[in-house]
Amino acid sequence: MANDASAAFDTLSPAVSKGSLADPFTPPADSSLWRKNFLLGAATASYQIEGAVDEDGRLPSIWDTFSATPGKVLAGDTGAVACDHYHRWEADIDMLASLGLEGYRLSIAWPRVMDAAGRPNRKGLDFYKRLLNRLKEKGITSFVTLYHWDLPQHLEDRGGWLNRDTAYRFADYADLMSRELAGTVDAWATLNEPWCSAYLGYGNGHHAPGLANDRFATQAMHHLLLAHGLAIPVLRGNDPASQKGIVANIGRGTANSDSAADQRAAHLFEVQHNAWILDPLLKGEYPQDLFELWPGTEPLVLDGDMRTIAAPLDFLGINYYFRTNVASDGAHGFRDVPLEGVERTQMGWEVYPDGLRDLLTGFKKTYRNLPPIYITENGMASDDKVIDGHVDDAQRISFLKRHLAAVDQAIKAGVDVRGYFLWSLMDNFEWAFGYERRFGVVHVDYSTQKRTVKRSAELVAKFLKERKARV
Repeated sequence: MANDASAAFDTLSPAVSKGSLADPFTPPADSSLWRKNFLLGAATASYQIEGAVDEDGRLPSIWDTFSATPGKVLAGDTGAVACDHYHRWEADIDMLASLGLEGYRLSIAWPRVMDAAGRPNRKGLDFYKRLLNRLKEKGITSFVTLYHWDLPQHLEDRGGWLNRDTAYRFADYADLMSRELAGTVDAWATLNEPWCSAYLGYGNGHHAPGLANDRFATQAMHHLLLAHGLAIPVLRGNDPASQKGIVANIGRGTANSDSAADQRAAHLFEVQHNAWILDPLLKGEYPQDLFELWPGTEPLVLDGDMRTIAAPLDFLGINYYFRTNVASDGAHGFRDVPLEGVERTQMGWEVYPDGLRDLLTGFKKTYRNLPPIYITENGMASDDKVIDGHVDDAQRISFLKRHLAAVDQAIKAGVDVRGYFLWSLMDNFEWAFGYERRFGVVHVDYSTQKRTVKRSAELVAKFLKERKARV
């Protein structure tokens, strides 16, 4: 594909290239998205795209183990091959550049870069060095996540995130990576979605390592956040020119009625999904309402832990996908009450752009020290098919336009949002849902590994080309 943004349309469909295709995406003239310093990019994660799980010294991860366990992942799918990005990374970066995307958020596979004794694996490190240098050559801003769920299995064998020592091993990992990659990374994120790692991994067993205990979830969360706090000063010391932050997934909870009980249920939903992570990071304390939901699950917290967790951030990454309508469960919690007649994605998630705006403006009011925000993931799954060489993903185009409009509304309300990353650059291994759910703006034929740019990506590229021409 073409190698620079100015030639982005050399490989796109002729209708889009010539401007004859109706464009339902381009933002209005007064949108903040036209600002030249608003970063627009795409995101991926190592286990979801890389494959090559047994190559060049990579060790097993908890997701290798989990996905190989019968019944854990839809259709028995695994990340063993995924998008074969480990072998196709150069073409994938060229594709990213050809679309004119300005930023790329990727993650590093912890099992690929260190052995069980904590020593560097040079072949794994060299892979990321080559990739990051290629991004620099293309002028693409790099956001690197250190932990996107693929914990080395040998650490899980010693207790994983239930073991406090894992937080210190993570700090060692952060030290190695920031020393080796200093100067090639524009922004470091310590963790991706600790809520998912803690709750889905240790609370309900839907994700690796597949444990299910509320007490496990709160303790795992504490050690994840401690790992983050220990890593931040290490990253600052080794790579001072880069930004440092963390990525949290957030959920909008709305009440099923005006009753006090249902209103309380919606509040508790957002405590569990949002404040559980953001209060420790930005207030240095856990929300006490959390333990109303889960009585007796307070984690073991040692002196100084909360100060460590609340280390100042240069940015906060926000991942948003849907809202949940809830009612009181009649006790001390909430229950989902799915709404009828609403738009949903292939995942069954409601499309609710206002939730993103409402959460962002709410965080600004709640957290006086709210750092600059990047929307580090937003997107949707649909059952996309290639027809006559094209993928017309009309619902995704509408989804993206409406969510970007919600971001614009939040910016105009005073929230410092500096960028937005599409989830995802390409279709990939969608964790417990395997390969059935397609989130990419680029279609991947998993039998041939052929990439086909979807219409959504074409229209985003068209907008970026127009924006570049304006400034």
